[in-house]
Amino acid sequence: MSKRYFTAESVCAGHPDKLCDIIADSILDTCLRKDRASRVACEVMATKGKIIVAGEISCSEKVDIRYVVGSVLKKVGYNPKRFQIYIYVHNQSKDIEAGVNKALEVRNGINEQYGSIGAGDQGTMYGYATNETREMLPLPLVLSHRIVKRLDEVRKGKLIKGILPDGKALVTVEYDGDIPIRVKTIVVSVQHREDKSQEELESDILNQVLWQCFEDFPFDSDTEILINTSGRFVLGGPSADTGLTGRKLMVDTYGGLASHGGGALSGKDPTKVDRSGAYMARYIAKHIIWCDFAKRCEVSISYAIGKANPVAFSVNTFRTGTVSDEILTLAANDVFNLRPAAIIEKLRLRNVIYSDTAVYGHFNNFIFPWEDVDKYNEFKKAVEKYAD
Repeated sequence: MSKRYFTAESVCAGHPDKLCDIIADSILDTCLRKDRASRVACEVMATKGKIIVAGEISCSEKVDIRYVVGSVLKKVGYNPKRFQIYIYVHNQSKDIEAGVNKALEVRNGINEQYGSIGAGDQGTMYGYATNETREMLPLPLVLSHRIVKRLDEVRKGKLIKGILPDGKALVTVEYDGDIPIRVKTIVVSVQHREDKSQEELESDILNQVLWQCFEDFPFDSDTEILINTSGRFVLGGPSADTGLTGRKLMVDTYGGLASHGGGALSGKDPTKVDRSGAYMARYIAKHIIWCDFAKRCEVSISYAIGKANPVAFSVNTFRTGTVSDEILTLAANDVFNLRPAAIIEKLRLRNVIYSDTAVYGHFNNFIFPWEDVDKYNEFKKAVEKYAD
């Protein structure tokens, strides 16, 4: 076994990039409430005193985007009156719409179940799972998410006075081979009022945040704890740092400890496989770990725009599998339908509240349908069939 260090970060809801993700997904939620067939590809930019919304939105009913933006700003902790809102949206491209509404297979005379809807984009989506945590996520990422979620909770609950919406956390964990053994470093940066001293802030973060977040995997006397290493974090949010949708992809997924195809998730309706394909890949990876077929697993699915069936699908267990990756791939192909229409139906992607996914990770909440392992028995039988 060898000593290794893995690091992951997460950010608070008031971080400028994450604020943009929440706004984009809140706009998507509003569109889907009005019209379940809405097509949304929404991008948001936040800078000092300005929120800019752009993209392609096709919805049968009018959506008050300004109201949605203002509501999110207020909920996160910013004053909506201090922002001007600019909106530049138009309908989805007719060419993309045609490819999604009538898949390549249908255009070629092939009629298959769930084959009518083509992928809304091209690319490779990855899903990952590991047995090192209850969440089946890398431990450094789980701990980072806990910290920023707790920061938001203590700010809203006024358990810590003088902290503001912007913030982030980073955790480094020491591993012995694949086994996490201790917390090496904890880094916390949180926006604060001008009259908040560094000493008071450090004490509050330690006593009201860190002790609670590390109860089941405690840090030790040798753990390096760094709080607001810049020494001052009064100016924060969009006033200090421009935010953009999709710029915290590692926070959203696996902390940089697994592959990522590069496509953002937030602001996109489920016909966009950047989102639905990523959810299905995670769903499959969780089944493989839950069934004890591997200690860690990465699933990849590749799509061509306008085509229902994926162009490639594979499973990689990093040599931790109890059966071969080839068998797992064959069994997964039998059990899980990878066409966009089937994914949308199976994972109930027309009914998800997407703004709930926009902060603390898309795979860190057991209420999300793609975090379920309801095909456990079916998948296990399929693997056993190929293994015989």
